[in-house]
Amino acid sequence: MTLNEWYEKGMSPDAYIESMEKHKKSLLHIYDHFTIPADEAFFQKVKDKQLRVLVLTEDWCGDAMLNVPILLRIAEQTNMGVSVLLRDENLELMDQYLTNGKSRSIPIFVFIDENGNKVAKWGPRAEKIQSFINDSRANLPNEDAYDYKEKLNEMLFFMTKSFRDNTDFWDEVYQSIKKTIQ
Repeated sequence: MTLNEWYEKGMSPDAYIESMEKHKKSLLHIYDHFTIPADEAFFQKVKDKQLRVLVLTEDWCGDAMLNVPILLRIAEQTNMGVSVLLRDENLELMDQYLTNGKSRSIPIFVFIDENGNKVAKWGPRAEKIQSFINDSRANLPNEDAYDYKEKLNEMLFFMTKSFRDNTDFWDEVYQSIKKTIQ
């Protein structure tokens, strides 16, 4: 399928959010509380490109919970169409955008022009968010340790709370997406 066909296949952001079960409340919290910068020159530049974006995501993904609402705010400012596809139901597309050539990490944002040509790809994380995750994972015990699962769950809880509440992370995501599409 072409990127235009994938775009047509996707659902609206509202339909996606309505379907959410796990991270809906936190995603909406970020969406409601993120203040997009007054960045008119950037917004106009993106409007002039007439971009649309394919979003590969899943409700259970904490990275998506953080990144999708920031993208939605950018899309509102730039009149960018957004089409959401669930990763696990669209592996044919997902496998074209593997992280490090092997991981189905999400979210992935594929920016396309009016002709359906890929202009840019972003995801799954801003660089500083990746550093935070790497540092968090470095403190985990070995996978065969008796308390690995407990420590992993604690780390995931802490990361999710950090994504939801740390507005510096929100700004990092904004700047990273901006850098990718400007």
